[in-house]
Amino acid sequence: MTINCKGQLVDLKSPKVMGILNITPDSFYDGGKHKNDRDVLFHVEKMLSDGATFIDIGAYSSKPNADHISEEEELKRILPIVHLILKRFPKTLLSIDTFRSQVAKECIEAGAAIINDISAGKLDDHMLQTVANLKVPYIMMHMKGTPQTMLKQAEYSNVTKDVLFYFSERLAVAKQVGVIDIIIDPGFGFAKTQEQNFKLLNHLELFKTIEKPLLVGISRKSMIYKTLKTTPDNALNGTTVLNTIALQKGASILRVHDVKEAMECVKLVELLSC
Repeated sequence: MTINCKGQLVDLKSPKVMGILNITPDSFYDGGKHKNDRDVLFHVEKMLSDGATFIDIGAYSSKPNADHISEEEELKRILPIVHLILKRFPKTLLSIDTFRSQVAKECIEAGAAIINDISAGKLDDHMLQTVANLKVPYIMMHMKGTPQTMLKQAEYSNVTKDVLFYFSERLAVAKQVGVIDIIIDPGFGFAKTQEQNFKLLNHLELFKTIEKPLLVGISRKSMIYKTLKTTPDNALNGTTVLNTIALQKGASILRVHDVKEAMECVKLVELLSC
């Protein structure tokens, strides 16, 4: 199971880690931490040295009830960071966390490698065709509504079956327009209650039936810190536990804030299959 990133074949049979770089002022955990070029480059260098295969850059906060920003503001935030990172670390495989096709296009043209879309093309009618034209890997996530409305839409007859059906529909649309390399993300925390998040994780192995690489992003999320009655800052241990479970159930990519700890999960879990 491989994806083609800028001519480099990345084998996802061995799970990989995607490090998170939020350049938003209001992300739930690390919003506003990376305020200047020096901080950004230091953080990226640490994630790469800790073993990250991908760096995922987000300039639009997708936490519940996040402030909406314009496409122009998103581009103003993200494009300089893409150029900055690739100038210092030119071999870095950058993933662009956006639901806007124009942001995706300009970032790929600037040297990014992957598009990570929380809406699976539902928030921009041009996204899927844009990705097909760009010929880059595409991460499609499950979400209902928008970051501003999703908390009100956590209604399912069966959350796992409903999410699986969602992907069958979105994959068919993506295939029809010519998107090739697709990774699926169940969207933990997006339009899902705490109970639904854990039901989804408990049945995660069912997503193997889709026969696409599976990305899991649960790093320091509320399903962890609210359950443990703590804060995102104190949710690393809980994140490690759930990342381990996700790997055992078939995750191909862990999207995380803490790369070193996630890499340790990967190394230890891989030994179980020896």
